[in-house]
Amino acid sequence: MSDVHSPKIRSYNMSKIKGKNTKPELIVRSFLFSEGLRYRLHNRKLPGKPDLVLRKHKTVVFINGCFWHGHKGCKYFVLPKTRTDWWKNKIMNTQIRDTNNIEKLENLGWNTITVWECELKKEKRERTLQRLYTDICKD
Repeated sequence: MSDVHSPKIRSYNMSKIKGKNTKPELIVRSFLFSEGLRYRLHNRKLPGKPDLVLRKHKTVVFINGCFWHGHKGCKYFVLPKTRTDWWKNKIMNTQIRDTNNIEKLENLGWNTITVWECELKKEKRERTLQRLYTDICKD
């Protein structure tokens, strides 16, 4: 099966997908800030360049897109019908990298929290954000 878009259009579409300041990321940042928590963004000195770093709580937060990070059992993670092997390999490598970065961070004494894009949909958002706040402030 071939792609419904030409390679040029597909390339353009893919180039418009953001890696920072995504809607899920902005939702989490806005909530945590409104709760009085302060954080740094995308610290390149830490493994995996976490989305949020809360030094005071020795906690990092990753806000993952369900598709890009291969969220198992999620309705938003569906492998594309074209170039399936390529996508499967790409997503598997992302998952391995995520696991390795979390392990490195935990070995450095950081508490790591992953928030999935699907957990921030309207019906789950409030519960997810409250759980996140509790997990951060549990010390």
